[in-house]
Amino acid sequence: MTLSFPPFTRAVTWLIGVNTAVFLLRALLQLVWFQAYADSGFYGALTPVDVVQRGFVWQIVTYAFLHDGLGHWFWNMIALWMFGAAIESAWGSRRFLELYFIGVLGAAVTTIALSYAHILGNPLSHTVGASGGIFAVLIAFGILFAENEIMLFPLPFLIKAKYFVGILIVVTLALSITGGGNVAYVAHLGGLFFGWLYVRRGPKPALVKVGFSERYHGWRNSYYRWKRRRAARKFEVYMREHDRDVHFDEHGNYIPPDDSRKGNGGGRSGWVN
Repeated sequence: MTLSFPPFTRAVTWLIGVNTAVFLLRALLQLVWFQAYADSGFYGALTPVDVVQRGFVWQIVTYAFLHDGLGHWFWNMIALWMFGAAIESAWGSRRFLELYFIGVLGAAVTTIALSYAHILGNPLSHTVGASGGIFAVLIAFGILFAENEIMLFPLPFLIKAKYFVGILIVVTLALSITGGGNVAYVAHLGGLFFGWLYVRRGPKPALVKVGFSERYHGWRNSYYRWKRRRAARKFEVYMREHDRDVHFDEHGNYIPPDDSRKGNGGGRSGWVN
């Protein structure tokens, strides 16, 4: 057995850098400007009642960049590095970031939904930390590298990734039920669940590409076609006012006079679609 550390891949390095910068900035504010430190926690932490009733929708992302203490930040970043680098190396930066932020958003949605259902937690609870995204990465690691053995540092023994993730799920579920309504454990469960859904989805095109991007280009093209038809109608009116007849088809394509009987745009000149 050889002991080696994973590389600092691009997206993992970026996430660790942003989380670290935010952590250090808040630590500085706590010393020199406590009100700003308190405000950053109030507006940045995930509080279900603020999201639902006050419209603080940004909290479903910003909470993942806030950490409550050095240990909370340190162990989250260690887990992100140890497991995230393997996922990013296998999938690439884009898919890794999709997985991570789906875990972050899924954890936030789960926390809000269960708190308002009064099943686990309550709408006034505050949640901070990157654990939602990290737990999505953990379950992806357990699925993709199920037979790989990992060391439970500082314990000197190895365990297969699939067993490690299975134990993690059971422990997290138990703590979420018996831990006095600690919303953070609910966020962990949300990250695990949405991370599992993403892995089960398989290597399909990016969510943004399939969803928003294609709809955007469809709307944009429809808008341009409408503008062309509108311009054609206005031009017809203008030319009739000057005793000249011009014709366009239903797509806004110019019909040359010699081919006006065909009604198909002629094909020799004019606008084309």
